Amino acid sequence: MPLINYRDAMTKALREALIEDENMFIMGEDVGAYGGAYAVTKGMLEEFGPRRIIDAPLSESAIAGACTGAAMAGLHPVAEIMTINFTLLALDQIVNHAAKIRYMSGGQYHAPVIIRTVTGGGAQLGATHSQSFDPWFASVPGLKVVVPATPFDALGLFRSVREEEDPVIFIEHIRLYSSRGEVPDELYAIPIGKADIKHKGDDITIVSYSRGVHLALEAAQVLERQGIGAEVVDLRSLRPWDKETVLDSVRKTGHALVVEEAWRTGGFGAEVASVIQEEAFDDLDGPVRRIGGLEVPMPYNRELEQASIPSSEQVVQAAESALNR
Repeated sequence: MPLINYRDAMTKALREALIEDENMFIMGEDVGAYGGAYAVTKGMLEEFGPRRIIDAPLSESAIAGACTGAAMAGLHPVAEIMTINFTLLALDQIVNHAAKIRYMSGGQYHAPVIIRTVTGGGAQLGATHSQSFDPWFASVPGLKVVVPATPFDALGLFRSVREEEDPVIFIEHIRLYSSRGEVPDELYAIPIGKADIKHKGDDITIVSYSRGVHLALEAAQVLERQGIGAEVVDLRSLRPWDKETVLDSVRKTGHALVVEEAWRTGGFGAEVASVIQEEAFDDLDGPVRRIGGLEVPMPYNRELEQASIPSSEQVVQAAESALNR
């Protein structure tokens, strides 16, 4: 299978959608002439024109509101919010309008808007541009939240997202755009809400999503050399999330470790840990362990920033501790 990077997988997904769906358009800051803040929409303005690749003013509320209205009117917009930090300026449009219109209209309206945004730290962008609000959106009924970790998953999940009749938050991690992976030329799609076992093991289950999956896989390789089999479960989406795959794995291994970049307090890892405790308590040989970002505003200094973000070394240490190694 061809190897492509995450950025090119997203470009392929968007271009494919624009070709196949004449009602689809992209609106966002710098998506046109500049080619997107992360070069995902590079060349699309020239190919599809300004009516479908729309450079918006610096107003996230306007982008989310206009795209929600367009979706209600029968179009299929992709709203690009440059980073998840900027979704704070569009929370009313996303949470109180897009997510609720089907319910508040008694099913007369729906808003199939796709909101693409970028999460995560590690790129030295400072405290206001490096946050992980993924769990916030996962708490909202009416939204679906997709968090692909690989080029294969990004393309396959986006194809499924296009079929949704309600709003989807499609979250890409800033440090994954250059990551590479195999993506087949053949058409495929990945259902939303289905986790993937990225590495098999019998001793401990490591649950993660987005960039955390890569940390878990790096840790699994180290643990394997120590004779510890770590099973890595990639959630792939946070709402809905695949409890069954997680619980089946935990019932097999007897140990669970949840890894995420978001702050531990209110993080999605707490939801996963709670469900494991509630539904697989008798299968556990020890408490569920959690790793999250430090509870501080993200530092700009590179060393301090790296110290604030989970690492594969932390995952190894937590797994060893859970197993009393």
